[in-house]
Amino acid sequence: MRDYSNINDPIVQRIRAMEERAASLREDGLYFYNQPVSGLRGAARAIVNGREMTIFASYSYLGLVGHPRINAAAQAAIEKYGTGTHGVRTLAGTLDLHRDLERTIADFKGAEDAVTFSSGYVTNYSTISALVGRGDYVISDKFNHASIVDGCLMSGAKMLRFRHNDMAHLEARLRQANEANPQAAKLVVTDAVFSMDGDIIDLPAVVELCREYDAWLMMDEAHSVGVLGETGRGIEEYFGLEGAVDIKMGTLSKTIPSVGGYVAGRRELTDFLRHASRGYIFSAALPPAQAAAALEAFRVIQDEPWRVEKLRANTKQFIEGLQARGFNTLYSETAVVPVLCGSDELAYQMTRECQMHDVFILPVVSPAVPHGLARLRATVTAAHEPDEIEHAMDVLAQAARKLDLFARLEEILAADARL
Repeated sequence: MRDYSNINDPIVQRIRAMEERAASLREDGLYFYNQPVSGLRGAARAIVNGREMTIFASYSYLGLVGHPRINAAAQAAIEKYGTGTHGVRTLAGTLDLHRDLERTIADFKGAEDAVTFSSGYVTNYSTISALVGRGDYVISDKFNHASIVDGCLMSGAKMLRFRHNDMAHLEARLRQANEANPQAAKLVVTDAVFSMDGDIIDLPAVVELCREYDAWLMMDEAHSVGVLGETGRGIEEYFGLEGAVDIKMGTLSKTIPSVGGYVAGRRELTDFLRHASRGYIFSAALPPAQAAAALEAFRVIQDEPWRVEKLRANTKQFIEGLQARGFNTLYSETAVVPVLCGSDELAYQMTRECQMHDVFILPVVSPAVPHGLARLRATVTAAHEPDEIEHAMDVLAQAARKLDLFARLEEILAADARL
């Protein structure tokens, strides 16, 4: 057994540093992560630590968690197929249910085919590393999700990062890759909606640049499916650019209340990933209940279009209401709404005040976001009612006044050139 008292061991040092940081927060009553939820009260309320709270930290943007049709589909799949599969998809784990799900995703995304993976993280990680390698270039927005970054690093391709949503810098990176090796493959990969800031990539400009420089385009739609577009189909529908994205990636664990990820695109692409992507070949298949839940969720989105409309109205109410109360929500246009706090300490204190008043919201601090730009990452869903949103905003404003947030934040912003 490893001796954890050996303070000269570098791995022990890393473990102890994180342990000490978490312990310090717990001692001050400021540790809010991994809190167990013991029950749901609809899609917007839950029992946390024995208290009923309104959830403003949910990725279930259309409020589909607990939907009776989706629950029933999962239960029926267990009765028919059991709780698991017989192995990996390639050998013994593919069910007709998996192919039904992939055909439904392809239709929803306007693609020829789709392929599913065991998680969104695995989808990005293994797709990027399968498509590009040594001698190629992968060009990534600086604010992209960690799974994209890890996929880029794993691929062995030369990774070039461009400043967030900065199209001039993206063009400079594309030109740099072309000048270094005109024959190399070039893959531009970016989030559609950015998970920490809630803003939207400039898809029309990205598409134009990819066409000009003959680069492939991969779009991570984890936070845009169900959120963007008239019918919730995502960023291509939002901008009226259907078919513009080569590799349409998404998750089955946010708007779709299940687990897994997918890539949709040309049939040649999905067939290649089934034979070349390690994350597909060597990961167990999605459990039947989760595949059935995801399949039914796509059907519910199409059958209940009011959910997309309500989310759009709730998002407008939440962002405009927070800004009217004096909060800085950065450049968010979507259901992901950062409530800027500045320091990690203020973000933790704001969280405590909100949860004491039964508003479940969580902080995001460094290094997940740059030091000095800590925030509450609030999310609004179609399951929230207008009075619940108003109450949450009032609680946030009351907490901000108590902690003198606005004055302290003004000082932080004045000293921070990034904002």
